[in-house]
Amino acid sequence: MAQKLAANTFRSVFKAVDKESLHWFPGHMGKGLRKMQNKLKSVDCIIEVHDARIPLSGRNAEFKYTLSGIKPHILVLNKVDLIPRKYIPQIKEKLTTECDNIIFTNCKDHHCKGVKKLFPLAQELINKSDRYNRSNADDYCIMIIGVPNVGKSSLVNSLRNKILHKPNASPVGANPGMTKSVLTKIKMSENPLFYMLDTPGILTPSVPNTEVGLKLALCATIQDHLVGEEIIADYLLYWLNKHEMFKYVNVFKLKAATDDILEVLAQIAINNNKMLKFRDITDGAYVRRPDLDAAAKLMLQIFRSGGLGKILLDQNLL
Repeated sequence: MAQKLAANTFRSVFKAVDKESLHWFPGHMGKGLRKMQNKLKSVDCIIEVHDARIPLSGRNAEFKYTLSGIKPHILVLNKVDLIPRKYIPQIKEKLTTECDNIIFTNCKDHHCKGVKKLFPLAQELINKSDRYNRSNADDYCIMIIGVPNVGKSSLVNSLRNKILHKPNASPVGANPGMTKSVLTKIKMSENPLFYMLDTPGILTPSVPNTEVGLKLALCATIQDHLVGEEIIADYLLYWLNKHEMFKYVNVFKLKAATDDILEVLAQIAINNNKMLKFRDITDGAYVRRPDLDAAAKLMLQIFRSGGLGKILLDQNLL
């Protein structure tokens, strides 16, 4: 009952955030996009990878106009294990106008059905296409594209492990921007001879609005420090309250749902012994205070690992 009553005091809008802080387009990304365009002649199929938690927000529009549409295109929505399954049909229906071939994956699951479907589907689409300047080529090549930190390299490694039973070929990390350049060909299959090109994550040069930018930040496609962990955590709290998802109350051991991010972070810090020691200037005694920065990082980590439940951040767009 306390949660329902508290809902009346929740924010209806999130405070303004400087959109420039949501703009992240390092030089290696612009250079990477040009390289990707130059390599199109040697590519037979494009696989675009995106985060299933934001299937509509944050996809780079440049891909649609400069890369996809020319070659067979597969849209992979990764991290499907982090969203409610009931939304999958609606997501497919919403995206059908943009892409006929949509596959949901969880690259951490060695038995993922989506990963198993991907390579045969790519082969089928390539065989049905004209291949243009590559019609006489003996090998096949697939390019992996997508915004940062959506699991492109994980997908390459998962396919390589599954098909060739070979170790990882691409670096994987929790921070966006791990892949810095368009890599040389990674062999995926001996017969037929298939290669993949992993590419750097490319974010659109201008985020359309702060809401999309904050969703991208929440899913770690923008480096946390560029926006600020406390701001991202506050947006998460705002979003959870707005959609009446109060699991965080129990996870963070709060008395009730709240709209005060400082209250949440202080409790997280206390629960996890994330404390800072200060000397009181009046009497010289040491006092301990909650480390709010460490708590914000922990709050985001718990969300990103699924600790607050299965969440689709774009559910209001379906």
